[in-house]
Amino acid sequence: MFQSLANSMKIPELRNRILFTLGMIVVFRIGTHIPTPGIDAKLLTQNLPTSELMSFLNMFSGGALRRFSVFALGIAPYINASIIMQLLIYVIPYLEHLAKEEGEEGRKLISQYTRYGTVLIGALQAFGISFMLERYQVVSNPGFGFKIMAVTTLTAGTAFIMWLGEQMTSRGIGNGISILITAGILASLPEAIVHQFALFTGNAHDVVKMIFLLIIIVSVIMAIVTVQDGVRKIPVQYAKRVVGRRVYGGQNTFIPLRVIQAGVIPVIFASSILLFPSMIANWVQSLDSMQEIVKNPIVFWLLNIFNYNSYSYLVIYAALILFFTYFYTAITFNVQDLSDNMKKYGGFIPGIRAGRPTVDYLEKTLSRITLAGGIFLAIIAVIPNILIKVMNVQFYFGGTALLIVVGVAMDTMRQLESHLVTRHYEGFMKKRGLR
Repeated sequence: MFQSLANSMKIPELRNRILFTLGMIVVFRIGTHIPTPGIDAKLLTQNLPTSELMSFLNMFSGGALRRFSVFALGIAPYINASIIMQLLIYVIPYLEHLAKEEGEEGRKLISQYTRYGTVLIGALQAFGISFMLERYQVVSNPGFGFKIMAVTTLTAGTAFIMWLGEQMTSRGIGNGISILITAGILASLPEAIVHQFALFTGNAHDVVKMIFLLIIIVSVIMAIVTVQDGVRKIPVQYAKRVVGRRVYGGQNTFIPLRVIQAGVIPVIFASSILLFPSMIANWVQSLDSMQEIVKNPIVFWLLNIFNYNSYSYLVIYAALILFFTYFYTAITFNVQDLSDNMKKYGGFIPGIRAGRPTVDYLEKTLSRITLAGGIFLAIIAVIPNILIKVMNVQFYFGGTALLIVVGVAMDTMRQLESHLVTRHYEGFMKKRGLR
């Protein structure tokens, strides 16, 4: 890894991409410290309640939520808008036509609609947050003017983060949105560690807890690294073809089907989907005026389902991870196109006929692999959180955060190495006078 980083800095274009990515991260971190106008910082520290959910949300925003900076909403509205747009593609024929038949222009229009959706969702969330801030009496001059200013500021902050992520993806290294989420998590890590050691009393029971916690973290990281690189190799043979005086084909290769084809995207999607109902559930349960309604068994049950501290939340979270694993894999990996390309160039899987039998075989194999990968992601995301709850350890860098950080780091390094291979290949071609 370090050798790849050292080699990348020797290539001007790649070095510029890395420096651009780091620069955008610095801009993002600066934005997390710019306060939202109209909020009293002292009252915010005193009156705003702390909970596991707030700590989790704060971790994903890189501390911006606790300070209620202009980036307090984070990138969650953009992720939710992306999910909604991907689902609408399969429901609305016009969007399906744009995605499948209009090529690059269609994808640009879908991206533009996603941006509009991000602004709309961000505005709705910001409006709800403005009411919460006034309720907790942390606003200097509450009223309609503050609500308009808060909605404008927070929505603009989300739109700016979205723009940063897109610029990083096109002009930097890796997926910009994922890198910004990772940067926020890593920025909150030192504080989480300091907080955990502050609770450490030094007795034998706490020592055992700390050792067990370290074992969990190391084991999870090792498991993620091992499974992220896992692939199922599907053998492919190409028949020999004679074109003029040249013979093409005749070689053996394979199709690498990754165990986790979707990467950490399902975890990010599932987390973003559940954050909003969890916030609503916690907010309703904290309102004095809603206490009589909350006492209703049905209402209490519905609210408790999305309570961040409940086991039902973890079950729904695991189910959503499994769903998005299948969903995102289906979007990014087209088995039919792969089969058609193999048939076009004379390729076939040994023992499997070309055409529909190949498609069925690939779909069956991919479905099994995706199931295993989805279950793994769900276990890694949920089990550490359960163990931390059982051990009564206040540590928020659990399975979800570890999955995102390690997964994004590996994907970024994989893309970096692919850039290096491409540059070396081009250099070889130029050196030999073949181009």
